[in-house]
Amino acid sequence: MAVGTAINPAKRKKVLKVLFVSLLLDLVSFTFILPLYPKLLEFYRHLEPADSNTVLNRILYGLNAYKNSFARPINDRYDIVLLGGALGSLFSFCQAIASPVIGLLSDRYGRRTALLWSMMGNIASVALWVAATDFRTFLASRVVGGLSEGNVQLALAIATDISDEQQRGATMALVGACFSIAFTFGPALGAALSTITTVAANPFATAAGFSLVLIVTETVYLYYCLPETLPSAEPKTPTTNGNGAPSPTTPAPPHQRTNSHALLNFTHFIFVLFFAGIEFSLPFTTYDLFAYTPAQSGRLLGFVGLVASLMQGGVTRRMHPLHVVRLGVAACALAFFLLARLSSERGLYAAAALLAVTSGTVVTGLNALSSFEAGAAERGEKLGNHRSFGQVGRCLGPLIFCSLYWWAGRDVAFKVGGAGMVGVCALVFGALAMPKRTVGVGSGLANGRVKANGKAG
Repeated sequence: MAVGTAINPAKRKKVLKVLFVSLLLDLVSFTFILPLYPKLLEFYRHLEPADSNTVLNRILYGLNAYKNSFARPINDRYDIVLLGGALGSLFSFCQAIASPVIGLLSDRYGRRTALLWSMMGNIASVALWVAATDFRTFLASRVVGGLSEGNVQLALAIATDISDEQQRGATMALVGACFSIAFTFGPALGAALSTITTVAANPFATAAGFSLVLIVTETVYLYYCLPETLPSAEPKTPTTNGNGAPSPTTPAPPHQRTNSHALLNFTHFIFVLFFAGIEFSLPFTTYDLFAYTPAQSGRLLGFVGLVASLMQGGVTRRMHPLHVVRLGVAACALAFFLLARLSSERGLYAAAALLAVTSGTVVTGLNALSSFEAGAAERGEKLGNHRSFGQVGRCLGPLIFCSLYWWAGRDVAFKVGGAGMVGVCALVFGALAMPKRTVGVGSGLANGRVKANGKAG
């Protein structure tokens, strides 16, 4: 929002409501598939003959060659886990390609238009999953979904459009809270729906169909309820002077940056590189040390989601985004070193609590800092680039960290990860500065939150 541009309270109230409801629908739908990956991929593997030259068998051949190159053997139980990780990396890679393009289009044609086109891609992706009676169709649904998933970054751009400096951190935390809530309840709902078979050729069609209903509902809701928030795309009311002639427009002052977007993007990339590694390796750790079942792993992830939700609602909204980022990266470094010396379930849950603090703070804070440094006409592009760097880290992190995990062992992998996160801490504490326009905003975010909540009802 340009300096001196007033934010309409009624419009802010409406947009906040639409953002919250639509993001919950979107993210709950998105998380349905997460707990289903093992059974889903097992279904496709058993469906296709082992000696056939299918896409799935070629992928499994490459993954087994990769797995067998390690210094110590990897249990065949992890074949599906590695396949799921490979698909997750593919999805992130597609998002890294698409995010800058979606952001740029939203700057040019408006947030609402870009978001509705993105929803068309999401509908196509989930429809392919409903119809996926073979792995090739399922793979196509993941690629289409990765290339069209712009909801989160556009929600961040919209949140920035309707927020001033006092409100920005609280509004970004609202977006983060949607993530935490969805990841707490979405996977459990997806797992429950997967037990209901309605189509014999695709036993996961019930979960996919319910996901499709949520996405279509979200699209219709956005079409009828979301107004345009990009200032340059809003209808202009011409003003006149005393003689009836149009009044000259005053150009917005140039946007002054404190932190370069290159620095913020690199910080996002390097943080997610390490954090994604620890996220993906956690199932290996819990199985190796405590022989965790999927249900026990689900309870651990639910605990992480609950703590992250409490962080978003109780802490992140009240702090300056820079302080939020510093808190999160410090917690992540401690979690790495704790996992390196892990010997009890109590220690596991302590590390999980630290990771939940990280999950509920760092990305939200970095997104807010990136939005502070972007001018009104470039927010979509800058936030899209920012998200793209994070997705590259999410694509590479699991591959690099799990390779280290299996080559050198758990202790070494987590110690190296901890050392890397200490480097991230040095970057965050030593190189990132508080944007000049937000000096003094830190404690004021709580006041901005109260005002925003009052307006939003």
